[in-house]
Amino acid sequence: MAVFRFSVFVLIHIALFSTLCFAEDPTVTYDFKVSYKTASPLGVPQQVIAVNGDFPGPVINSTTNYNVVVNVHNELDENLLMTWPGIQLRRNSWQDGVLGTNCPIPPKWNWTYQFQVKDQIGSFFYSPSLNLQRASGGFGAFIVNNRSTVPLPFAHPDGDIFIMIGDWYTQNHTALKTTLDSGKDLGMPDGVLINGKGPYRYNNTLVPDGINHETINVDPGKTYRVRVHNVGTSTSLNFRIQNHNLLLAETEGHYTMQQNYTSFDIHVGQSYSFLVTMDQNATSDYYIVASARFVNESIWQRVTGVAVLHYSNSKGPVTGPLPEAPSDIYNQWAAMNQPRSIRQNASASGARPNPQGSFHYGNINVTDTYVLRSLPPSSIDGKLRATLNGISFVNPDTPIRLADKYNVKGAYKLDFPNKPLNRPLRMDRSILNATYKGFIEVILQNNDTKMQSFHMDGYSFFVVAMDFGIWTESSRNSYNKWDAISRSTVEVYPGGWTAILISLDNAGIWNMRVENLDRWHLGQETYMKIINPEENGETEMAHPDNVLYCGALQKMQKQQQPSAASSILPGITKMFLTFAIALSVGIFVL
Repeated sequence: MAVFRFSVFVLIHIALFSTLCFAEDPTVTYDFKVSYKTASPLGVPQQVIAVNGDFPGPVINSTTNYNVVVNVHNELDENLLMTWPGIQLRRNSWQDGVLGTNCPIPPKWNWTYQFQVKDQIGSFFYSPSLNLQRASGGFGAFIVNNRSTVPLPFAHPDGDIFIMIGDWYTQNHTALKTTLDSGKDLGMPDGVLINGKGPYRYNNTLVPDGINHETINVDPGKTYRVRVHNVGTSTSLNFRIQNHNLLLAETEGHYTMQQNYTSFDIHVGQSYSFLVTMDQNATSDYYIVASARFVNESIWQRVTGVAVLHYSNSKGPVTGPLPEAPSDIYNQWAAMNQPRSIRQNASASGARPNPQGSFHYGNINVTDTYVLRSLPPSSIDGKLRATLNGISFVNPDTPIRLADKYNVKGAYKLDFPNKPLNRPLRMDRSILNATYKGFIEVILQNNDTKMQSFHMDGYSFFVVAMDFGIWTESSRNSYNKWDAISRSTVEVYPGGWTAILISLDNAGIWNMRVENLDRWHLGQETYMKIINPEENGETEMAHPDNVLYCGALQKMQKQQQPSAASSILPGITKMFLTFAIALSVGIFVL
């Protein structure tokens, strides 16, 4: 009898433990302490933002359909939100980490993000989303591995290499924010960092002595998956490895047709995977370079990051000039051929065993068209602001979905125009009202003078065309309706346009923005509201138990206890925790 009772207790405990671990799919849990740290990546001591003391932060390593729990401790002296560009957060925009969906985490508080990487694979990153904080750090890589049952479309690499590149200022984000808020441009960055470190001293004039550089150690003959993320402020960068080909394999969750490149343009907010084979004779080390692109490169020469690729049998340090950057700065039509060449590997399996190309997007009728036009920053009510369709977005005091739930009037407007209107520029809280299960065409028209990266949370989209000039309906004749790459962040050339197609199958409130931090901060963003009118609880998750309240709902927010159980395991009631513990004790009593 005692044995039977023991078995019952064990089975019940296991069942409850499975519930605590979010049912059938495994869970990975991270504890992030986000704090300031003094570092000198370009030789000048400055305040950076570290995660668990590291700059960049640790890698989030997950697998398709895993549940991800990230408990974020805000040890800054300012509000904080963490966001996960490219992670689709299916049915769960409550975890998006932007002001339209989340109240910020106050200083000295913690908040736990909990979401599933449902039906996803690929290379992504995480970062802070408020007040240009990403310009001071707080970022790290986020990878979603294939399940063991879904094969890679290439031989299994001998290792993963993570490379975070980005332009960098020796002023911290607070100073940069002050510059923008005073109506000034940020100007030329002070350099480029590779994995949080400054350039190798390839030039004694341009690079001062005493700067720590990154060294990537490899073995001859091996092939590595090199995941590169541009987490910078506003500069497009050209990435290259001296004497090595970059075999493009994946971008932001979708496998590509494999093509070799000697260098590759990576724009702000974009992520790529390359297969790189160590096939050189290692007479010396080799340069890894990330240099400013689509600028006057003779003036911007200092905006160059340099790391070292070191073979285990290398015969000496690398010397001599850097490998040359592309020479098409004055021929951007030629430069555009590179992103146009990126094609989806339609026969490869992605997160599921079925081929990526099984979704025949080119045969679906478009339900709505939106033309989103950006202009150079202009003065609105005496402030320098950036706009989409003439509207500079003002973040609501109460997050949009919370305002819906608690019937807060006037929190936002559903009147964002679907095309540019001939009217004065203005600041507003206008968002797009989209149709759930619709299939929309979005034209990104960049009438600004700078390269821009456009991103949409909660989705990937098909990049079907890009060109210079003004988009017209006849431009549809150039659309790729067969193997366009699907991704979440796309470049839009100055004086040009990019066309994307989006299947609106993920209910929620989703941020649409430029990833260039200066323009984002100045208001070049909006949100898309995608709600199922026949909501039955299955198309969108309810708000989490640990939701934070602010704005019109501030009075509902309770002061956080330092060890509140709900902040560690949101959605799990204390009753179940107590019951599980009691059952565990029961096992030993019996």
